[in-house]
Amino acid sequence: MAEVLHREFVYIWYYFTIQLRQIFPYWVLGMVIGSLVSVFAKERIHHMFCSLGERKLGVLGIIAASGLGIASPLCMYGTIPIAASFSKNGMKDDWLAAFMMSSILLNPQLIIYSAALGMTALMIRILSSFVCGIGAGMLVKKGKRL
Repeated sequence: MAEVLHREFVYIWYYFTIQLRQIFPYWVLGMVIGSLVSVFAKERIHHMFCSLGERKLGVLGIIAASGLGIASPLCMYGTIPIAASFSKNGMKDDWLAAFMMSSILLNPQLIIYSAALGMTALMIRILSSFVCGIGAGMLVKKGKRL
């Protein structure tokens, strides 16, 4: 029994180290770029989203909010308080939904990690996150009309 457990442990350790070596550069690059965005671009993204509320963009606002959500360095736990502050400042609910959905699904760190899977997987992840953000905004917009 001990021999079987030892063999399985060696097998798991071997594949773990292979995967770690393959993903490690992307992991470090994701942390560096995510940190740079968080330190140098977070305020700009926040300002851009707040300035959206001053314009009459309609559906284009949902598209822009989804794009800003992807550019946002926030994770799920950081997105909720920011969205709450946007809501208090009068941001439209459909734009908030688009921003929150995109921000939760994808951020700059995850873009870098996804690049490790190849260009096709990266493009699918970016497009699907963008479309899901737009879809969330459109559903909220449609729900408000009912």
